[in-house]
Amino acid sequence: MKPQYFAGPSTIGALALIVLGLNTPARAQAQKADRPTLGTIERLDPRFDSLVPKDSWVERIAEGFDWSEGPVWDHSEGRLLFSDVPMNTVFQWRDGKGVSVFLKPSGYTGKTPRGGEPGSNGLIMDAKGRLVLCQHGDRRVARLDGQTFTTLADRYQGKRFNSPNDGVYRSNGDLYFTDPPYGLLGNNNDPAKELDFNGVYRLSTDGAVTLLTKEMTFPNGIAFSPDEKTLYVANSDPRRAIWKAFPVKEDGTLGEGRVFADVTSSVSPQKKGLPDGMKVDASGNLFATGPGGVLVFSPDGTHLGTFATGEATANCGWGEDGSTLFITADMYVGRVRLTTKGKGF
Repeated sequence: MKPQYFAGPSTIGALALIVLGLNTPARAQAQKADRPTLGTIERLDPRFDSLVPKDSWVERIAEGFDWSEGPVWDHSEGRLLFSDVPMNTVFQWRDGKGVSVFLKPSGYTGKTPRGGEPGSNGLIMDAKGRLVLCQHGDRRVARLDGQTFTTLADRYQGKRFNSPNDGVYRSNGDLYFTDPPYGLLGNNNDPAKELDFNGVYRLSTDGAVTLLTKEMTFPNGIAFSPDEKTLYVANSDPRRAIWKAFPVKEDGTLGEGRVFADVTSSVSPQKKGLPDGMKVDASGNLFATGPGGVLVFSPDGTHLGTFATGEATANCGWGEDGSTLFITADMYVGRVRLTTKGKGF
């Protein structure tokens, strides 16, 4: 489907705000009236107000996608990159310019047409600003080098991955990633599935692949705490919709995980979505997609509030100056400006 593009307020509207000298809340309300929104914001704990201004709203900046995913900010170009998994495409968005195709194919480079979810899912920037993609169709983690893909990892002990889904870099350069079966047409029952589990892995800087855990049924989103002593992993299973927190050992492997948050009781047609992609801010608060939208948790696991998109919400990512959270929710992409900043900004 063709994306629809949304720019900022008109020049006339912006000048009017300046001439009128509106204060910040009034300016925010005027801008909100001039821009499309995505859902509502639910406040559950007073700590949420220190992260999300009371006059904030989620601005809908693009729409018309099949399933948007993997938002990542490209600092060098000042743009947002995100996947459309079924369309096998990575799109780019620039403020005031809208959306255009950045990369196609993004995750499946085979010649035989196929359905399902063949494209890239999670997108990550490495320390050198190069785009790394979790590719469903090609069943690998790959780096974009110019116009070609370089395979970083596609096997564990000689067996092909299921469909790498999301990843996060540790400061030492190691890449941690999840490998559920969503890119396989038959998921867990697909005859092409070579591993009898869905794992979480580490790709070390020397190219070695280590299985960290295979205890989660559908590992999905993944993120480090600011001090990198904890690795969070989402489990996209409606029967056990949880996030686990794993202690990271000195050697980079994981200790025994604990349930950080459990939203199994919230899974329903009224609250679309499951634990999926997530990001952490500089203070350790977790912004995690799940039933109802993007759920915000404090480091102690308290649910502070929700960006209730009204859609099945796939992922989120920091961008611009680090205080903007971009949200991919089914056919939409949204953004919300916060008073906290993302980890790494």
